[in-house]
Amino acid sequence: MQPERLHKLLRDVFQPTPDETALVIVDVPADPAADHAAWQDRRRMAEEWRHGFAGLGMQVAPLLTFAATGSNNADLPAEAESAGVACPLRDAIRAANIVVAMTEFSATAPLSRLVQETPTLRAASMPGVLRRMEKTALAADYAEVARRVHLLAERLEGADSAELTFATGHVVRFDLRHRRGLGDDGQCLRDRGHRLINLPSGEAFIVPYEGERPGEASGTEGEIPVQEPDGRVVFQVKENRIVAVTGDREAAARLEVWFREDPARANVAELGLGCNPAAAVLGSVLEDEKAGLHWAYGRSEHLGGVTGPEAFRDPRNVIHQDIVYAPGCPIEADRLVLEGASGSEEILRGNRYTILPV
Repeated sequence: MQPERLHKLLRDVFQPTPDETALVIVDVPADPAADHAAWQDRRRMAEEWRHGFAGLGMQVAPLLTFAATGSNNADLPAEAESAGVACPLRDAIRAANIVVAMTEFSATAPLSRLVQETPTLRAASMPGVLRRMEKTALAADYAEVARRVHLLAERLEGADSAELTFATGHVVRFDLRHRRGLGDDGQCLRDRGHRLINLPSGEAFIVPYEGERPGEASGTEGEIPVQEPDGRVVFQVKENRIVAVTGDREAAARLEVWFREDPARANVAELGLGCNPAAAVLGSVLEDEKAGLHWAYGRSEHLGGVTGPEAFRDPRNVIHQDIVYAPGCPIEADRLVLEGASGSEEILRGNRYTILPV
């Protein structure tokens, strides 16, 4: 990205001031054989963003590196490295005012906890970011992105349930009681709004009710089709849990075992409505999820739910995994109807939002 465009993006998103310190963090493969070209280029991008912050007159810390966790939204390791010197990772993050995480594996959930614990900190998580996004989702008109996000978040806020029909004909109903409709609008400011965002941004989201109230089960249930690398499967959902997997034999058997190994993985953790008009579906979840509807399983507490790392049998199992159904995905959404006290409203038909401009 040209320096002037990067400077504009950083100003629009963070509105930084010269008295603040910026920190860019990256993960590195524990096994050098696991490294690849996109990951290497992401680390080069991280240095470019450090220079971008410096060009705004800010204080900029050295690049902070840490060993990759190996799964999305797992807790971060205790140690990191800064300018060739080992240091406590959490302390280094808390010492900054603005943190940008350009990682292979998502650090959104653990960063959320650090932001909650540190009033002077705000952060942008960019898992799997690719240079081409500088010409797509990162180049969006973020004033328009914010407008769309707020419209959709308002609809989620007023809903008690959402019925989603997929292009395959499968249907699932999400129980949205006792939850807030939230949005990731590309604004990461110290005095208002969310102090943790994904970047590129552009989605409204809500955590389905997880049944944590005594005597009040979750009503989330139905069938969710999922395209896996080794076949197409259908998740059978009841009371906000994935209770069975059917479909292509090998994929279904593998996932049945995987969910049984740690039941917290089977928690339905998010319903998301991506709405960045510049986002393209090209195989990176970070950008794909901003292009349309998605849901997630696993960890939810960082988005307003109740399932956190302590719910998993092993810290290595902690995960928050998004599955995307935007236009151009292997399986697409077809229709989404929200129901609340004021009645029902169809907000998506033919995988296009009915309440947003084309």
